[in-house]
Amino acid sequence: MTRPFYSWDGDTLVLNILGTPNAKKDAIGKVKGHQLCISVKAVPRAGKATDYMVRFLADEFDVTTSDIQVVTGRMNVNKVLRIKAPKRLPDVIAQQELC
Repeated sequence: MTRPFYSWDGDTLVLNILGTPNAKKDAIGKVKGHQLCISVKAVPRAGKATDYMVRFLADEFDVTTSDIQVVTGRMNVNKVLRIKAPKRLPDVIAQQELC
C-alpha cells in the first residue's frame, strides 16, 4: 500500500509536496507516489519559490498565508506543509475525500 500524499491532524491538512519551480504556469498537478505535484512560475532563489508557492496555495485553499506552515523543505523541492482549517479543497484532494 502506498503512503497517502496528505493527512489530517484535527482541522489541519498536512500535505507532502513535490514542487516544480520556474514552471510555465502555477498549477496543482497530479499525485506522484506519496506527493502532490505543485508547479509555480517563481524562480528557485533563496526560498522565494517556496514563499510564492505558499501565496499560491493560500488562494487555492482559501486561507491566509499565515495559516500555511512550511514544516520541511523550504529550500528543497520535497516539502511538507501544514494548512490550518482550509475552507476549500482542490479537486485532487476533494475527490480523495469522497472515497
